[in-house]
Amino acid sequence: MGREREVQKQPISYTVEQLISVNPYNPDILPDLENYVNEQVSSQTYSLDANLCLLRLYQFEPERMSIQIVARILVKALMAMPAPDFSLCLFLIPERVQMEEQFKTLIVLSHYLETARFRQFWDEASKNRSIVEVVPGFEQAIQAYAIHVLSLTYQKVPRSVLAEAINIEGLSLDKFLEHQIANAGWVIEKGHGRGQLITLPRNEFNQPELKKSTADSIPLEHVTRIFPILS
Repeated sequence: MGREREVQKQPISYTVEQLISVNPYNPDILPDLENYVNEQVSSQTYSLDANLCLLRLYQFEPERMSIQIVARILVKALMAMPAPDFSLCLFLIPERVQMEEQFKTLIVLSHYLETARFRQFWDEASKNRSIVEVVPGFEQAIQAYAIHVLSLTYQKVPRSVLAEAINIEGLSLDKFLEHQIANAGWVIEKGHGRGQLITLPRNEFNQPELKKSTADSIPLEHVTRIFPILS
């Protein structure tokens, strides 16, 4: 009997997903969501739903807001580009908080990424390592986004453009290219130095094809109907 009572007294544990689905506006789950942000950072995982839920709770409990946690959420959101997660999160953060220096920096970094100004992005990021490097995998995530943007624009990208976009040069870039050739289907054309061209895998954006525009085409029966009018 004693053992049965002991089992009955044990609290039921819920996952973060269950807590969000059952009662997303319960302030009692705020510590769990904050711990989950730190878990996302350490395990290099990501949950936009959980982070948005936490930011909404901060709106109702502003005195409990952790600036460090909010900054980590925004860095993780930057890493999710091209998804619009950063804007979704920023919308839930009070303007007074956005005016703090570290958040102004993150907003600038977001603008550089959205406008594909990668050189300016890496320059600004290097000045604010204390903000972005607390989240493991940040550099690799942004490099993946930069490659995504280049693949939408280029069939063949100059080595110098790639180096600037992903912030890698020299032997490190050579090793990176070797990996991409072996695993991602990249091809390096003959050439040396910064003028070398890298052929990226074909996709619907960088390989335009001549397509018949339905808006410009006129069915033959419509043309024949015009002739009597013209005559």
